[in-house]
Amino acid sequence: MSKIKLNLKGLSIPEKVARARQIVTALTGNADFASPQPALADVTASVNALETAYNEAQVARQEAKAKTSAQGQKEEEVDHILSQLASYIDSASGGDETKIKNAGLDVRASSGASVSGGSSTAPAALEATASDYDGQIDLRWERVEKAKSYLIEKSPDPPTGTSWSQAAVVTKARASVSGLTSGTKYWFRVAAVTTSGQSAWSDPATKIAP
Repeated sequence: MSKIKLNLKGLSIPEKVARARQIVTALTGNADFASPQPALADVTASVNALETAYNEAQVARQEAKAKTSAQGQKEEEVDHILSQLASYIDSASGGDETKIKNAGLDVRASSGASVSGGSSTAPAALEATASDYDGQIDLRWERVEKAKSYLIEKSPDPPTGTSWSQAAVVTKARASVSGLTSGTKYWFRVAAVTTSGQSAWSDPATKIAP
């Protein structure tokens, strides 16, 4: 006497749904099995419910994956912007421990080694070019070894000792300064921030905002 083997073990849910529907199809109108128990309609409803739950779970997994990815991106953005802020505080505080702590930051333990009064290497080859966007100028310069960040200042034309103002703080040897007035000439300069402090300012570069 033959015994039934469902072969459900190891099947994925889509495979199990397909297998169940295959059985329902084979039993529909089959004179050998005139009154299936449970009714084929109940079996079909159960299979449909499983398929719906599976599809909803797949959508939820994709949404969760997308949201996790978005969360990671936002976390990287916060890490980056806080790093920029810390670089500004590092420069503006002049290494004053009290000022740094008053800004809500911690101070690294001293290694005991003497630290020079500042970096001797100013960024070189600063170039200013018109951006593809109105009111924006792109800047690029040579990377300074061991630089943690770069401070960028801008000045209207002509520059004076008091006309410079901060335009950006970045961690790479390039930046885009936006919000400028089209047709106006601007001057730019950049300084590197290393563990030794802020470097001297670079030679300035000038450009008319597009």
